[in-house]
Amino acid sequence: MCVDLHTHSVYSDGTATPAELISMAVACNLKGLALTDHDTVEGVRETIRLGHKMEVAVISGLEISALHHDYSLHILGYGIDSENQDLCDWLNRLQQGREERNTKILEKLAAMGIDINSDELARFSECGQTGRPHIARLLIDKGCVKTMNEAFKFYLGRNKPAWCSRFSYTAAETIDIIHRAGGVAVLAHPGQLDSGMKIQPQIIKELVERKLDGLEIFYPSHSRKMQKRLKGLAKQYNLLATGGSDYHGNNRAGRLAGSAGGICPPDSIMDDIRRRLQIQNPET
Repeated sequence: MCVDLHTHSVYSDGTATPAELISMAVACNLKGLALTDHDTVEGVRETIRLGHKMEVAVISGLEISALHHDYSLHILGYGIDSENQDLCDWLNRLQQGREERNTKILEKLAAMGIDINSDELARFSECGQTGRPHIARLLIDKGCVKTMNEAFKFYLGRNKPAWCSRFSYTAAETIDIIHRAGGVAVLAHPGQLDSGMKIQPQIIKELVERKLDGLEIFYPSHSRKMQKRLKGLAKQYNLLATGGSDYHGNNRAGRLAGSAGGICPPDSIMDDIRRRLQIQNPET
Protein backbone atom coordinates (compact mmCIF):
# COMPACT_ATOMS: atom_id res chain seq x y z
CA MET A 1 0.00 0.00 0.00
CA CYS A 2 1.00 3.62 -0.58
CA VAL A 3 1.43 6.71 1.54
CA ASP A 4 1.72 10.36 0.54
CA LEU A 5 3.88 12.43 2.87
CA HIS A 6 4.12 15.60 0.78
CA THR A 7 0.85 17.47 0.15
CA HIS A 8 -0.33 21.07 0.22
CA SER A 9 -3.68 22.64 1.05
CA VAL A 10 -5.48 25.97 0.93
CA TYR A 11 -3.48 26.93 4.02
CA SER A 12 -0.47 27.55 1.75
CA ASP A 13 -0.34 27.21 -2.04
CA GLY A 14 -2.64 24.24 -2.65
CA THR A 15 -6.29 24.36 -3.71
CA ALA A 16 -7.67 21.42 -1.69
CA THR A 17 -9.00 21.71 1.85
CA PRO A 18 -7.82 19.20 4.48
CA ALA A 19 -11.22 17.51 4.19
CA GLU A 20 -10.78 17.14 0.43
CA LEU A 21 -7.26 15.76 0.87
CA ILE A 22 -8.50 13.15 3.33
CA SER A 23 -11.37 12.20 1.02
CA MET A 24 -8.92 11.79 -1.86
CA ALA A 25 -6.62 9.74 0.36
CA VAL A 26 -9.52 7.39 1.12
CA ALA A 27 -10.40 7.16 -2.58
CA CYS A 28 -6.76 6.36 -3.42
CA ASN A 29 -6.63 3.75 -0.63
CA LEU A 30 -3.67 5.51 0.98
CA LYS A 31 -2.49 4.08 4.26
CA GLY A 32 -0.95 7.33 5.43
CA LEU A 33 -0.83 11.06 4.69
CA ALA A 34 1.05 14.16 5.79
CA LEU A 35 0.00 17.74 5.19
CA THR A 36 3.21 19.69 4.55
CA ASP A 37 2.14 23.24 3.87
CA HIS A 38 4.80 25.90 3.31
CA ASP A 39 6.00 27.63 6.47
CA THR A 40 2.79 26.95 8.41
CA VAL A 41 1.16 24.28 10.57
CA GLU A 42 -2.26 25.93 10.48
CA GLY A 43 -4.05 22.99 8.87
CA VAL A 44 -2.28 20.16 10.72
CA ARG A 45 -4.69 19.64 13.62
CA GLU A 46 -7.69 19.66 11.28
CA THR A 47 -6.06 17.10 8.99
CA ILE A 48 -5.17 14.79 11.88
CA ARG A 49 -8.73 15.02 13.25
CA LEU A 50 -10.31 14.26 9.89
CA GLY A 51 -7.83 11.47 9.21
CA HIS A 52 -8.73 9.80 12.52
CA LYS A 53 -12.42 10.07 11.62
CA MET A 54 -11.88 8.52 8.18
CA GLU A 55 -9.30 5.96 9.40
CA VAL A 56 -6.39 7.47 7.47
CA ALA A 57 -3.16 7.62 9.48
CA VAL A 58 -1.92 11.21 9.46
CA ILE A 59 1.49 12.37 10.62
CA SER A 60 2.05 16.05 11.38
CA GLY A 61 4.23 17.93 8.93
CA LEU A 62 5.30 21.12 7.20
CA GLU A 63 7.72 22.27 4.49
CA ILE A 64 10.20 25.08 5.11
CA SER A 65 12.25 26.97 2.52
CA ALA A 66 15.85 27.37 3.69
CA LEU A 67 19.27 28.45 2.48
CA HIS A 68 22.47 26.42 2.46
CA HIS A 69 25.37 28.42 1.07
CA ASP A 70 24.00 29.66 -2.28
CA TYR A 71 21.42 26.88 -2.59
CA SER A 72 17.72 27.25 -1.91
CA LEU A 73 16.47 24.07 -0.24
CA HIS A 74 13.17 22.79 1.09
CA ILE A 75 13.19 20.92 4.38
CA LEU A 76 10.25 18.74 5.42
CA GLY A 77 9.51 18.32 9.11
CA TYR A 78 7.58 15.22 10.27
CA GLY A 79 6.19 14.40 13.69
CA ILE A 80 6.49 17.99 14.88
CA ASP A 81 4.35 19.34 17.70
CA SER A 82 2.20 21.79 15.72
CA GLU A 83 1.40 23.71 18.91
CA ASN A 84 5.02 24.16 19.96
CA GLN A 85 5.28 27.87 20.75
CA ASP A 86 8.95 28.17 19.78
CA LEU A 87 8.13 26.71 16.37
CA CYS A 88 5.10 28.97 15.87
CA ASP A 89 7.09 32.07 16.85
CA TRP A 90 9.95 30.99 14.55
CA LEU A 91 7.53 30.51 11.66
CA ASN A 92 6.07 33.97 12.19
CA ARG A 93 9.25 35.54 10.80
CA LEU A 94 8.98 33.43 7.64
CA GLN A 95 5.32 34.35 7.25
CA GLN A 96 6.18 38.02 7.67
CA GLY A 97 8.82 37.60 4.97
CA ARG A 98 6.18 36.24 2.61
CA GLU A 99 3.95 39.25 3.24
CA GLU A 100 6.85 41.62 2.63
CA ARG A 101 7.67 39.87 -0.65
CA ASN A 102 4.03 39.99 -1.78
CA THR A 103 4.01 43.77 -1.27
CA LYS A 104 7.18 44.17 -3.33
CA ILE A 105 5.84 41.94 -6.11
CA LEU A 106 2.61 43.96 -6.33
CA GLU A 107 4.66 47.16 -6.51
CA LYS A 108 6.71 45.76 -9.40
CA LEU A 109 3.58 44.60 -11.21
CA ALA A 110 2.00 48.04 -10.72
CA ALA A 111 5.07 49.64 -12.30
CA MET A 112 4.37 47.44 -15.34
CA GLY A 113 0.76 48.60 -15.47
CA ILE A 114 -0.77 45.57 -13.75
CA ASP A 115 -2.88 46.73 -10.83
CA ILE A 116 -3.43 44.17 -8.04
CA ASN A 117 -4.10 45.56 -4.57
CA SER A 118 -3.50 43.76 -1.29
CA ASP A 119 -7.20 43.53 -0.42
CA GLU A 120 -7.92 41.87 -3.74
CA LEU A 121 -5.11 39.38 -3.14
CA ALA A 122 -6.34 38.64 0.40
CA ARG A 123 -9.84 37.89 -0.90
CA PHE A 124 -8.41 35.65 -3.60
CA SER A 125 -6.23 33.59 -1.26
CA GLU A 126 -9.06 33.23 1.32
CA CYS A 127 -7.00 31.70 4.15
CA GLY A 128 -3.55 30.62 5.25
CA GLN A 129 -0.30 31.77 3.66
CA THR A 130 -0.50 33.96 0.58
CA GLY A 131 2.23 33.63 -2.03
CA ARG A 132 3.21 33.75 -5.67
CA PRO A 133 0.72 31.06 -6.79
CA HIS A 134 -2.14 33.25 -5.56
CA ILE A 135 -0.72 36.22 -7.45
CA ALA A 136 -0.36 33.97 -10.50
CA ARG A 137 -4.02 33.00 -10.30
CA LEU A 138 -4.98 36.68 -10.14
CA LEU A 139 -2.86 37.35 -13.23
CA ILE A 140 -4.85 34.63 -15.00
CA ASP A 141 -8.13 36.06 -13.71
CA LYS A 142 -7.20 39.51 -15.07
CA GLY A 143 -6.29 38.08 -18.47
CA CYS A 144 -2.59 38.94 -18.20
CA VAL A 145 -1.57 35.31 -18.75
CA LYS A 146 -3.37 32.11 -19.65
CA THR A 147 -1.70 29.61 -17.31
CA MET A 148 0.21 29.34 -14.04
CA ASN A 149 3.32 28.42 -16.02
CA GLU A 150 3.04 31.61 -18.06
CA ALA A 151 2.65 33.69 -14.89
CA PHE A 152 5.94 32.37 -13.55
CA LYS A 153 7.66 32.36 -16.95
CA PHE A 154 6.87 36.01 -17.71
CA TYR A 155 6.52 37.65 -14.30
CA LEU A 156 7.02 35.71 -11.07
CA GLY A 157 9.80 33.18 -11.60
CA ARG A 158 13.34 33.70 -10.37
CA ASN A 159 15.01 36.67 -12.11
CA LYS A 160 11.79 37.58 -13.96
CA PRO A 161 10.48 41.20 -13.92
CA ALA A 162 8.35 40.84 -10.75
CA TRP A 163 10.68 38.44 -8.93
CA CYS A 164 11.59 39.30 -5.34
CA SER A 165 13.57 37.30 -2.82
CA ARG A 166 12.33 36.85 0.75
CA PHE A 167 13.69 36.13 4.19
CA SER A 168 14.85 32.55 4.81
CA TYR A 169 16.59 30.83 7.69
CA THR A 170 19.61 28.64 7.05
CA ALA A 171 19.18 24.89 6.60
CA ALA A 172 20.99 24.34 9.91
CA GLU A 173 18.57 26.64 11.74
CA THR A 174 15.64 24.92 10.06
CA ILE A 175 16.78 21.43 11.02
CA ASP A 176 17.33 22.62 14.58
CA ILE A 177 13.83 24.09 15.04
CA ILE A 178 12.25 20.92 13.62
CA HIS A 179 14.17 18.88 16.19
CA ARG A 180 13.23 21.27 19.00
CA ALA A 181 9.58 20.82 18.01
CA GLY A 182 10.02 17.05 18.37
CA GLY A 183 10.24 16.21 14.67
CA VAL A 184 12.58 14.75 12.09
CA ALA A 185 14.04 16.80 9.24
CA VAL A 186 14.01 15.52 5.66
CA LEU A 187 15.48 17.12 2.53
CA ALA A 188 12.62 17.56 0.04
CA HIS A 189 12.95 16.58 -3.63
CA PRO A 190 16.79 16.55 -3.64
CA GLY A 191 16.83 15.58 -7.32
CA GLN A 192 15.68 19.08 -8.22
CA LEU A 193 18.95 20.55 -7.01
CA ASP A 194 20.84 19.02 -9.93
CA SER A 195 19.42 16.54 -12.44
CA GLY A 196 22.92 15.16 -12.97
CA MET A 197 23.24 14.37 -9.24
CA LYS A 198 26.69 15.99 -9.11
CA ILE A 199 26.16 18.39 -6.22
CA GLN A 200 23.89 16.29 -3.98
CA PRO A 201 26.56 14.08 -2.36
CA GLN A 202 28.42 17.07 -0.92
CA ILE A 203 25.28 18.97 0.10
CA ILE A 204 23.80 15.90 1.79
CA LYS A 205 27.08 15.23 3.59
CA GLU A 206 27.08 18.79 4.93
CA LEU A 207 23.43 18.59 5.97
CA VAL A 208 24.05 15.29 7.75
CA GLU A 209 26.72 17.11 9.76
CA ARG A 210 23.91 19.50 10.71
CA LYS A 211 21.75 16.55 11.86
CA LEU A 212 19.56 15.94 8.79
CA ASP A 213 17.37 12.86 9.33
CA GLY A 214 16.21 11.83 5.87
CA LEU A 215 15.86 12.24 2.12
CA GLU A 216 12.70 12.42 0.06
CA ILE A 217 13.49 9.67 -2.43
CA PHE A 218 10.09 8.71 -3.87
CA TYR A 219 9.07 11.81 -5.82
CA PRO A 220 7.32 12.26 -9.22
CA SER A 221 10.32 13.77 -11.04
CA HIS A 222 12.92 11.38 -9.58
CA SER A 223 13.97 8.80 -12.15
CA ARG A 224 14.77 5.24 -11.13
CA LYS A 225 18.45 6.01 -11.59
CA MET A 226 18.16 9.05 -9.35
CA GLN A 227 16.23 7.09 -6.73
CA LYS A 228 18.92 4.41 -6.72
CA ARG A 229 21.62 7.02 -6.14
CA LEU A 230 19.63 8.68 -3.37
CA LYS A 231 18.95 5.34 -1.70
CA GLY A 232 22.68 4.73 -1.67
CA LEU A 233 23.31 8.07 0.03
CA ALA A 234 20.51 7.39 2.53
CA LYS A 235 22.06 4.04 3.40
CA GLN A 236 25.54 5.57 3.67
CA TYR A 237 24.39 8.12 6.26
CA ASN A 238 21.63 6.07 7.94
CA LEU A 239 18.95 8.47 6.68
CA LEU A 240 15.22 7.92 6.43
CA ALA A 241 13.92 7.35 2.90
CA THR A 242 10.59 9.18 2.51
CA GLY A 243 8.33 10.12 -0.36
CA GLY A 244 5.32 12.06 -1.54
CA SER A 245 3.56 13.56 -4.52
CA ASP A 246 3.99 17.28 -3.68
CA TYR A 247 0.30 17.60 -4.52
CA HIS A 248 -0.90 21.20 -4.99
CA GLY A 249 -4.34 20.60 -6.48
CA ASN A 250 -5.24 22.87 -9.40
CA ASN A 251 -2.21 25.10 -8.86
CA ARG A 252 0.20 22.57 -10.34
CA ALA A 253 -0.05 19.50 -12.54
CA GLY A 254 0.25 16.31 -10.55
CA ARG A 255 -1.62 13.47 -8.89
CA LEU A 256 -1.94 12.36 -5.31
CA ALA A 257 0.09 9.24 -4.57
CA GLY A 258 -1.85 6.03 -5.07
CA SER A 259 -4.01 7.46 -7.84
CA ALA A 260 -3.89 6.27 -11.44
CA GLY A 261 -0.56 7.41 -12.86
CA GLY A 262 0.64 8.59 -9.46
CA ILE A 263 3.65 7.42 -7.49
CA CYS A 264 3.41 4.88 -4.67
CA PRO A 265 5.78 5.51 -1.75
CA PRO A 266 5.68 2.35 0.38
CA ASP A 267 3.71 2.40 3.63
CA SER A 268 6.80 1.19 5.50
CA ILE A 269 7.93 4.84 5.43
CA MET A 270 5.43 5.71 8.16
CA ASP A 271 6.78 2.99 10.44
CA ASP A 272 10.37 4.09 9.80
CA ILE A 273 9.53 7.68 10.72
CA ARG A 274 7.69 6.63 13.87
CA ARG A 275 10.65 4.50 14.98
CA ARG A 276 13.05 7.38 14.42
CA LEU A 277 10.77 9.72 16.35
CA GLN A 278 10.67 7.30 19.29
CA ILE A 279 14.47 7.13 19.31
CA GLN A 280 14.80 10.93 19.24
CA ASN A 281 11.97 11.54 21.74
CA PRO A 282 12.08 8.54 24.11
CA GLU A 283 10.09 10.29 26.87
CA THR A 284 7.08 11.16 24.70
